[in-house]
Amino acid sequence: MIFGYARVSINDQNLDMQIDALKNAQTDKIFKEKITGTKKERPELAELLKVIRPGDTIIIYKLDRISRSTKHLIELTELFEKKEVNFISIQDNIDTSTSVGKFFFRTMANLAELERDIIVERTQAGLAAARARGRHGGRPFKDPSKVETALKMYSSKEYTIKQITEATGLSKTTLYRYVDKGEQ
Repeated sequence: MIFGYARVSINDQNLDMQIDALKNAQTDKIFKEKITGTKKERPELAELLKVIRPGDTIIIYKLDRISRSTKHLIELTELFEKKEVNFISIQDNIDTSTSVGKFFFRTMANLAELERDIIVERTQAGLAAARARGRHGGRPFKDPSKVETALKMYSSKEYTIKQITEATGLSKTTLYRYVDKGEQ
């Protein structure tokens, strides 16, 4: 089956141009959405992803209509490849049913993976450099005597949470984290 997906960002925009192009591409069913591309939850796209089967084709007018980011586009194309679904972008002249189209998306996936690896390497190098200078990341340690005092006040049930946090300087979240640890 050949599915189309059309999306515009706001209600004032018009889907007609995309729908006309998708109809010219012989789509059997078109999923239409008027929602910003930055939203993760897009019901029509989710529905489309549920109904696709091996051998189906998804056609879009342009790449930015289906994905929120390059990373999201790569994730979608990996899903399409896994489900053995062809993917066509009319304006971008991309068709994964062809050898060149498959090559293009595999290359994009490899570039995205390289980018992720470089980010991880830079982060690890930055953390190592900070540790070499005596700095350590993560949550700062709490004064054990204040934690002990807060836990005693809490277990006595004579003080409100607000009184405990004001007396010890611990936040409610921190207090509850230590309470949970003590109960385990």
